[in-house]
Amino acid sequence: MDTIRRYAVITAVHLAVLALWYAVTAAGVLKPFILPSPGATLETLFQARYRWVDNITVTVIEIFVGYWFAVVFAVFLALLFSWFRTLHTALFPLFVTFSMIPKVALGPLFVVWFGYGVATNIFFAFIISFFPILITTARGLREVEPDLLDLVRALKGTRWQIFVKIQFPGALPYIFSAMKVGAILAVAGAIVGEFIASSSGLGYLMIQVQTTLDTAAMFMAVILLTLLGISLFGLVLLLERIFVVKDARLETRSA
Repeated sequence: MDTIRRYAVITAVHLAVLALWYAVTAAGVLKPFILPSPGATLETLFQARYRWVDNITVTVIEIFVGYWFAVVFAVFLALLFSWFRTLHTALFPLFVTFSMIPKVALGPLFVVWFGYGVATNIFFAFIISFFPILITTARGLREVEPDLLDLVRALKGTRWQIFVKIQFPGALPYIFSAMKVGAILAVAGAIVGEFIASSSGLGYLMIQVQTTLDTAAMFMAVILLTLLGISLFGLVLLLERIFVVKDARLETRSA
């Protein structure tokens, strides 16, 4: 019942924002090129000149490929850090330092190094979402009880067995928490890449229509990007519900 009530409130708030948007535009408080009406925004979705399907496809590929590469590589690297203390001591602080670099500022360098195109934007999505997943996963792998690890080692458990049976299950709440943050950042990373180094995608389309003050198309692109982000975030939530019991989830612990 609480879940139904919560989703009802969420839906009501979103509908209220949509109604306010319609009311402001219908009253003529703002000019259409500043705030287009919901109807005008929706109409752009059916205009072929925006090539919505092509641009959405490019952006989806950039977001999802970059994001899942970040998840796999970050978990693998965090595993190596948990296995080899020397590697952790030498390289983990370096990765923390790299995570502090504003990634947007690296955009022009990425263009010089990798050129324009989908691959560069995938790298943008990857690099922005990679660091929080790595840092949080590494923390989760260290949260295992030392006495439990000592017991398994005394029973001749291998590193792989310790990881599969103890460390990985124990770190899953941290991994999914980091994945949710990474999902948000991956969308931002792909769009930043499209702003800087692309000839297609929703971000590129926004730059193109900006020159003609076509704010209706810009709003539609933002809405579609939001839906893509919600879809990725929702997929991560679904996987978390499948693989992590409710009491073990970090938000449940904090509540």
